Amino acid sequence: MKIAVSTPCKLCEKKRARRSCPGCDGEICASCCGAERENSIDCPSSCDYLREARIHEVPPPLKMEDIPHQDVKLSEDFIRSNEALVYTLGLAVKEAMANAPGNSTAVDADAFEALEAMVQSYKALGSGLIYEARSPNPYAAAIQEKIREGLEALRTALGNDPQLEKMVLPAGAAGHLRDSDILGSLVFLQRLEIQYNNGRRRGRAFRDFLNGYITGSAIGSAPAQESPVIL
Repeated sequence: MKIAVSTPCKLCEKKRARRSCPGCDGEICASCCGAERENSIDCPSSCDYLREARIHEVPPPLKMEDIPHQDVKLSEDFIRSNEALVYTLGLAVKEAMANAPGNSTAVDADAFEALEAMVQSYKALGSGLIYEARSPNPYAAAIQEKIREGLEALRTALGNDPQLEKMVLPAGAAGHLRDSDILGSLVFLQRLEIQYNNGRRRGRAFRDFLNGYITGSAIGSAPAQESPVIL
């Protein structure tokens, strides 16, 4: 919404306010909107200016050496055969981020931290160790718990419906979720978070992608920077 009167920006108090900001409940200038968006301003996903910015946003450059767990090799075939598992994990992350402790909402960095802890735990299982990494960050810990609940719910559903097993599990899974498939799916989601993370302290571009993916509007779409998913 454009501001008709000559009102100073609520943040810098110097430039003329040009737009109404739902994140700071006031009128701000375009410069402050660009600089403070998802940094000092806790922007709601419904903000039209945020949505417009996402279209033109160029995430920080990403180097291959910055990608964790490169020892976990993924492929398009793996993602397709584990689509239901990726969907389940993505849904858990999305719901946990929207219902964080204290009636707040988690940010993308919290999701990365939660996924990293889960990856470490499943890597340990693959080595024959029982090790549960738990983040001290309450937001990340809540996401971890939601992921575990999602996995248990999927296991229960598969155990109660043999037909569902045929539809959901990849060939050779022997009727149950394999730790290696869970690990690969967690790493895939973590790499998606890296691709969508815009580097802003309160950024939720990854969460907004998950919202679209879960509802179906993002399936098959490219990440914000129009680069292929890192496999």
